[in-house]
Amino acid sequence: MKTEVQNRRLLDREILRLSVPAVITNITVPLLGLCDTVISGHLGEVRFLGAIAAGSVMINSLFWLFGFLRMGSSGLTAQAYGAGSHDRVRGIFWQATLLGLLIGFTLLACNKPLCGFLLGVISPSGDVSELARSYFSIAIAGAPAILATSAVTGWMIGMQNTVRPMAVAISVNVLNILLSLLFTVVLRYGFTGIAWGTCIANWVGLALAMVLALRMVPDRKLLCPWRLIWDSKTIKPFFKVNTDIFLRSACIMAVTVTVTAVGARLGSLTLATNAVMLQFFHIFSYFMDGIAFTGEALCGKFLGSGNRAMLRFSVNRLLLWGGGVSFLFFIVYLCLHNVFIGLITSEKEVVQAAAGYSIWIILIPLASGGAFIYDGVFIGITATRQMLAATAIAALVFFAVLFCNILYPEIIPPLDNNRLWAGFLAYLFFRGAVLATFTLFMRQFKKVNAACLLYTSPSPRDLSTSR
Repeated sequence: MKTEVQNRRLLDREILRLSVPAVITNITVPLLGLCDTVISGHLGEVRFLGAIAAGSVMINSLFWLFGFLRMGSSGLTAQAYGAGSHDRVRGIFWQATLLGLLIGFTLLACNKPLCGFLLGVISPSGDVSELARSYFSIAIAGAPAILATSAVTGWMIGMQNTVRPMAVAISVNVLNILLSLLFTVVLRYGFTGIAWGTCIANWVGLALAMVLALRMVPDRKLLCPWRLIWDSKTIKPFFKVNTDIFLRSACIMAVTVTVTAVGARLGSLTLATNAVMLQFFHIFSYFMDGIAFTGEALCGKFLGSGNRAMLRFSVNRLLLWGGGVSFLFFIVYLCLHNVFIGLITSEKEVVQAAAGYSIWIILIPLASGGAFIYDGVFIGITATRQMLAATAIAALVFFAVLFCNILYPEIIPPLDNNRLWAGFLAYLFFRGAVLATFTLFMRQFKKVNAACLLYTSPSPRDLSTSR
């Protein structure tokens, strides 16, 4: 019993070591958007606020679609790290980084048609549209740096380090804010100064990430032979993993875009109300993603080292931590959701409408907690095909809930916001539930119920966190 308690403490300490910096990294992301909004809000015209909102959505939605660069590299790197294969670690680094640069320069080359397409989707007013176009045309120059940095930070997580990705994220955000102020206020570039600050900060961030990555390899030799980068035995799994995650991201985007589109069709008040309610999901996700990143690192490492006992033990401890955080957020949202709504908006109509949908706000942590944890586990073991399948099934559930009245219009009432949120939470729940079901049948989790602590704790030597 004493040994088991010590083992749990050791692993819990490792989970905290990796999760806390990852959570801090996630929290810095919205702060940058807030600062850009504040700067544009003091330029003297309302159209600047609309332009920064439209331009940010254009840039962020584009880059979010290529999130596989971070997720794919973290799981593969963690497995190579666990196996002690330094050559494979270097190979994955360059595979991910070069792919990020290639995609980034391709996006830059397609600047004008991409901008036109995204503006057509968002459809801002004429003056806002031109400002958003100017912002996009400058900020897109940072695309290669952003995507390559994403690949490098994923590699760092796979190397069991979340402090350095945090350092990169904070440095980029602080520099972005300082440069944006310099260009807009001191040098008087006006609105485009915000975009220039973003672009330059991203390239500096890539340089910093490369320097930090160089210091993480054992012999500080990051370069490797070209044959290791494009070896057919290693490049095929790399592209398979990233293709699966890309398609999964497309499924997630289809759901999130539908939530916004349906809300807009239900009226401007519903659209504003849903924007407030989604903030509760985003806040929760900042914390759960931190634990998920830890799952990527630990599960990949233990699978790579062939330590199945520790893999199973890690899954259960991660579920325990995720369940605890989910329950804590459930209690906080249950007791304080009205307070948070009032902090997010002062519009009385929106406050009253959001309060009317409070049941969905309260249920967000309970419905979605499992999806975050299992996503981290499955990325770590690079079971990306199962992740894609789970997300596709969950998306089908979402659309079935939304449009079920088409089949039975005489029984089921027309679509409203309650059914939209019921579908969204069902989608989040099924993402986790399907992945949990997969763990009962997958080779990596053989003979373990990954939802319960039903097995013997591994020996202390299995809990070594370094090779």
